[in-house]
Amino acid sequence: MTNTMKKTFLNIALTSALTLLASQSTFAAEVPTGTTLADKQELRMNNGSDPASLDPHKIEGTPEALVARQLFETLVISDADGHIIPGAAEKWEHSPDFKTWTFHLRKDGKWSNGEPVTAEDFVFAFQRLADPKTASPYSSYLKYLKLLNSEDIVAGKKPVTDLGVKALDSHTLQLMLSESVPYADKLTEHYVLAPVNKKVVEQFGDKWTDLKNIVGNGAFKITNWIINEKLEMVPNNHYWDNAKTVLTHVTLYPITSENTDVSRYRAGDLDITNHALPVELFAKLKAELPNEVYTPPVLCTYLYEINHKKAPFNDTRVRKALSMAMDRNIITEKVTAQGQVPAYSFTPPYINGGEKIATPEWANLPQAERNKKAIELLKEAGFDKKNPLTFNLLYNTSDNHKKIAIAATSIWKKNLDGAVNIKLENQEWKTYLDSRHQGNYDVTRAGWCADYNEATTFLNYFLSTSSNNTAFYKSAEYDALLASSYQVESDEGRAEVYAKLEQQLEKDAALVPMYYYVDPRMVKPYVKGFATKHPGKNYYLKDVYLIKQ
Repeated sequence: MTNTMKKTFLNIALTSALTLLASQSTFAAEVPTGTTLADKQELRMNNGSDPASLDPHKIEGTPEALVARQLFETLVISDADGHIIPGAAEKWEHSPDFKTWTFHLRKDGKWSNGEPVTAEDFVFAFQRLADPKTASPYSSYLKYLKLLNSEDIVAGKKPVTDLGVKALDSHTLQLMLSESVPYADKLTEHYVLAPVNKKVVEQFGDKWTDLKNIVGNGAFKITNWIINEKLEMVPNNHYWDNAKTVLTHVTLYPITSENTDVSRYRAGDLDITNHALPVELFAKLKAELPNEVYTPPVLCTYLYEINHKKAPFNDTRVRKALSMAMDRNIITEKVTAQGQVPAYSFTPPYINGGEKIATPEWANLPQAERNKKAIELLKEAGFDKKNPLTFNLLYNTSDNHKKIAIAATSIWKKNLDGAVNIKLENQEWKTYLDSRHQGNYDVTRAGWCADYNEATTFLNYFLSTSSNNTAFYKSAEYDALLASSYQVESDEGRAEVYAKLEQQLEKDAALVPMYYYVDPRMVKPYVKGFATKHPGKNYYLKDVYLIKQ
């Protein structure tokens, strides 16, 4: 790791370490005295795609996350720097062993239909998430939280009523964990743990998210959604902090093309672009509009995921060859070129608990030596120039993902001396997600962003029982090692276990990590309160306001 990388990682880690210090503060659209607001408080933002669903228990991606955080409010939320702060719960406490957490809901918390938000709504939501009938792609999250009996319930071995969550009264929620989780409050910010209105869900079933039926407890409510065109929201007048919401209207666009995104931004049609800028335009944009281009590092990893249950990718030698032969420096310096850092581990070392993660020894070899070893591995597995490894490389529709895939293909062909034959395949977001979950791919582009600021948010991904594990990687050693981390009492001890887990992933060549993200996007100078530096990209538009130009 270079000194520059270490400094970058350290700065983020130090910022993250302040999280708990702000846990009792509040944060909303705090407009400084003397600020002249724009007459029209209407925000236009590119979301990159239509959300696959509005149901917080049926979603898993970035386009869905942005919408969910506006429509629903979790027990805790976070400020612009990623520090957790009170959300639907005004305060909380835990037992000395960190196994029992008690959250006190706001008395003035209401649904968008005016009904009170109750602890029973949270109990119902958590149970619904765990219920195998819901088939949530994020059902594993309850197991990461170590909520009592969650693993057996998700597996269908116990009823949802056995889940370690209960309402002590209408405004007091208690979580009972099977293990000590000192960072459990951070986990509760994830949108998958948002409450859902029990009456509405039971009344309308799968139709509860139809626009005429849906209710949320967030700062906004949805008023209009035209697929492939726009999604519109207005403030939820029943939201407990609605008085501080300044925006009167939000329009989200599903623009997949980064070039179109920037063109519409420059034409004045958008106030905020999506979290990707065209590679070929980046330097020009940075030079011409330096105060509108943001590239903060974030807790996200770009990777190529390999289908472990599909031959010949169930051969470690094949996977290892692909990882060793990938020249990540070319990708970050010549293709993305926006400050991304080459990655050799799935977990970013700058996340809380990631400080002991080391770069694998082979990564320090000259690329030519790495290529030689990779070619030997492929030959051992039965592949060479005469009998090349043939596979499809899948990516979701995006100009930048296509550029990276083209470059990666070229690098693999060159560095593996023609021993691979790769065909590119792109799919729209919803289809792409389904292909990954069904295992209908060979190698695919993927990205993972932190659900909370602690290393297990990455490491849980590769558990054998994880519903997020679309690589279908299974390792009893890995599972046991991760389970042991909950028995370790010190932060330093857990960090050592996390480093061993990354070593196991590298030994098994579970994936091809590519780079750690920055979050390049453009924001108009008159947009204030947008959390451009949030390490987890958790954006709450209730904090945003527009000033007079």
